[in-house]
Amino acid sequence: MPASQSLPRESQIKYLLENLSAYIEQFHGGTVEFAAMEGDELQVRLGGACLNCPLQPSTLHGWVEGTVHQFFPEIRVVAIN
Repeated sequence: MPASQSLPRESQIKYLLENLSAYIEQFHGGTVEFAAMEGDELQVRLGGACLNCPLQPSTLHGWVEGTVHQFFPEIRVVAIN
């Protein structure tokens, strides 16, 4: 079994978000940060250029939620302040 599969789910999700945030920051100036995990609900904070951006819902649901669902289809992603 690969080492990443032996990590707890929350650690895997944090790692995934760190990589996704690096991509978003490099190409769009925004960030996504792990805030909390409550059951199957992942709470994230969008920052940087994502703050008050009219495309924030697309970033949240398209990139963040879409990427998370590729690996963790049971997770519901919500943005918090």
